[in-house]
Amino acid sequence: MLEKIKATANFITERIKSKPEIGIILGTGLGGVANEIEIIDSIPFQEIPNFPVSTVEGHAGRLIYGKLGEKEVLAMQGRFHFYEGYSMPEVTFPVRVLKFAGIKNLFVSNASGGLNPEYKVGDIMVINDHINFFPEHPLRGKNIDELGPRFPDMSKCYDKRLQHKAKLIALEHNINIKEGVYVGVSGPTYETPAEYKMFRILGADVVGMSTVPEVIVARHMNMNVFGISIITDSGVPGEIVEVSHEEVQEVAMKAEPKMTLLMKKLIESI
Repeated sequence: MLEKIKATANFITERIKSKPEIGIILGTGLGGVANEIEIIDSIPFQEIPNFPVSTVEGHAGRLIYGKLGEKEVLAMQGRFHFYEGYSMPEVTFPVRVLKFAGIKNLFVSNASGGLNPEYKVGDIMVINDHINFFPEHPLRGKNIDELGPRFPDMSKCYDKRLQHKAKLIALEHNINIKEGVYVGVSGPTYETPAEYKMFRILGADVVGMSTVPEVIVARHMNMNVFGISIITDSGVPGEIVEVSHEEVQEVAMKAEPKMTLLMKKLIESI
């Protein structure tokens, strides 16, 4: 695994001839952030050695190297999900590669279902904590010390400094943002009303099918993490309606300009 990570990271750094420190993972319907990047190189996932290939609609499936403002970035337009049939090491492999390619600050985004009754569809939430509800842990198995410690601390998964900056930027640009807890589940079904209720009782504000494994692995390797969620459907009792992946994509794309502005300004501030 370590050899594969290093080989893939070397392929990327040799191709782009640089080691950017900022990485971005763009989720469902959120790939438009890539339009703000001055693209220097774009590599389809299938051309990257050892990379899985994204199979989900709304995920472009390419790695972008370029500039966002004055900052060099590596952006994954699309990600890999546990529900697609990938193992946890496969789901999180790109995060390992990003670290070995020089990334120190990782920005993750996703579409999620709202659980907090104060949240509305189309709202943006800064993630300040998460609950891992996946059936398999991404660090299960023999620990590779070169990647991180056997028992990594998870008390500060999401960087407080970046959260604070995001709130100031949102205030400055009149963007209404929420702040809360993301619960990660395996999917691919959307939740039942009873499951939405359970996750709310557990303390979650939104629910989604990604992000948590990536963040656990990023923190295992001591990367600074900023997470953001667009609420694309509601799991609040009385507001639950039948939802499709296409509708989730549509809401995400409508809310995306606000998230794009926030992410761009935040990355420029580092």
